[in-house]
Amino acid sequence: MIVALAVAPVLLITLAIGLRGVAAMRTTSDFLVASRRVSPLLNSAAVSGEYLSAASFLGVAGLMVRDGVGALWYPVGFTAGYIAMLALVAAPMRRSGALTVPDFAEARLGSAGLRRLAAVVVLVVGVLYLVPQFRTAGLVLSVVSGTPYWVGVLLAGIAVSVTLALGGMRAATYVQAFQFALKLALFIVPALWLLAQAGPDVRQEALHPAEFTHFDTETAVSFRVPATLEVPEGVRVVEDGGTRLVSPGEWHVAGGTRIVFEAGSAAPVPEGQSAPGSAGWERPLLDLGDTGHPLLATWAVLVATMLGTMGLPHIIMRFHTSPDGRAARRTAALTVALLGVFYVFPGIYGMLGRVLVPHLYLSGASDSAVVALPAQVDPGPLGGVFTGLLTAGAFAAFLATSLGLLLVVSGAISHDLVPGGLRQLRVAVVGAAAVVVLLALPALSFDASTLVTWGFTVAASTFCPLLVLGIWWSRLTAAGAVAGIAVGLLASCGGFALGIAEPPVPGWVTVLLIQPAPWSVPLAFATMVVVSLFGRPPPWATAAMLRLHLHEHRRSPFAERSSLARDLGHSSWSARRSSAVRRITRRLVR
Repeated sequence: MIVALAVAPVLLITLAIGLRGVAAMRTTSDFLVASRRVSPLLNSAAVSGEYLSAASFLGVAGLMVRDGVGALWYPVGFTAGYIAMLALVAAPMRRSGALTVPDFAEARLGSAGLRRLAAVVVLVVGVLYLVPQFRTAGLVLSVVSGTPYWVGVLLAGIAVSVTLALGGMRAATYVQAFQFALKLALFIVPALWLLAQAGPDVRQEALHPAEFTHFDTETAVSFRVPATLEVPEGVRVVEDGGTRLVSPGEWHVAGGTRIVFEAGSAAPVPEGQSAPGSAGWERPLLDLGDTGHPLLATWAVLVATMLGTMGLPHIIMRFHTSPDGRAARRTAALTVALLGVFYVFPGIYGMLGRVLVPHLYLSGASDSAVVALPAQVDPGPLGGVFTGLLTAGAFAAFLATSLGLLLVVSGAISHDLVPGGLRQLRVAVVGAAAVVVLLALPALSFDASTLVTWGFTVAASTFCPLLVLGIWWSRLTAAGAVAGIAVGLLASCGGFALGIAEPPVPGWVTVLLIQPAPWSVPLAFATMVVVSLFGRPPPWATAAMLRLHLHEHRRSPFAERSSLARDLGHSSWSARRSSAVRRITRRLVR
């Protein structure tokens, strides 16, 4: 009941703000970029709310419980990406006058094929990022309230699609800004309460990790998906009022099984994993797949998260809502500060989770460690209240991120692939949400953090080279951009596929397959450069580059070409583009 009372206001406020945005919805620009009138402070709060997804609110702490202190490199990469974006992308992208990343690609290089390819990449990144949001919404609600997994998935899909369909980017901006403030409060206050309530013994144990080998109390573990456990000597489970000794060896547990381990029982270990607190848990490095190459794995994750942030389409679209390039730059700077405050606290939940709820890693539910902690500290009403508050914050994280992602996915469908009006955009929102819900329903067994990191890697291998070279290198050609994006997409997705297949290769190769960003990103950059050197850049490249880096004392040529395209239609725009470019160039010379 407490959980329902906590989640319901978040959903109702989200829908109410969506209704308020209906009056301001008249054009595609209103829907996609809120008419470019969002102030830096509001925009930075909205960006932070959109960016702090399930992977941030729950995933980092869950990764700490399972893998160790090295998981804190993820927020370092997440935040550092905005510094790179501040220096290289934010202001020039706003000056481009584009509505979406595919829009920028066509305006900069004049290729409809490039626009369609970029739209496909948006869909890939969007699905890889959206499915974990809906999946974690279903998981968390089922853990804290006992509802079926599909209920949380469906609730998230309905709330996000209705809000966006009604209010577009304007509604999303206010919802995300509100939800950032809510998430910040509902993350910090319970963390401080947990530290005070846990007591000095738990805090001392948290600072001195010890391997999880035994259950201190009688503990129930729910396996929502099948699992294979490695059973040591001394594992005892409670059955029908008695106890049973589990034979050592492999133990195959069916999905939907609830097992109660006796107090003092030895703890089994999931196949191929290490127990929380084991040797190396406190080491400040990541070891992907337990391959024994932590330094390489840490660099791989940092490259993916930092450069991926710079290429995430839903974050890039946020800067198009700023009034000008200077406001976009201020938005990025303020976002770094806001994220820095939030990311102080996942480490607290991760350290306490390793002591109080280490058993969650047995069933693959370590993502729910944050919301499971209050009941472990205080099983009474107060613990229930803080569980409800953290669940409300988690739902705010799912909804805020899903709003931005669903917006860019629907924009890719209805603005870039099959251009249409405002009504078609709204239909695309509902249709895309329905597809993601269907994909999320069977995705309970997938690791949410892995899927999110894959989304970052695809963005880093495709849009990061496109934006950096498109903004800073005048010789980039459409053919080079198409080749680079295609190579980056195939390399990153191919690496993932091979990593899942687990081929018999050395450990360092396994790391580069699990996380291919260290080689897929340079490969994409090199492909764009080499192919472009064999071609000729568009005749308007110099004028376009000047506009990207000049202050907005005059109207952007991209904005003029965009309005020209709307007036003449996409088919006739290509035929008349050269005359528009000549007019722009003459204005620049004057």
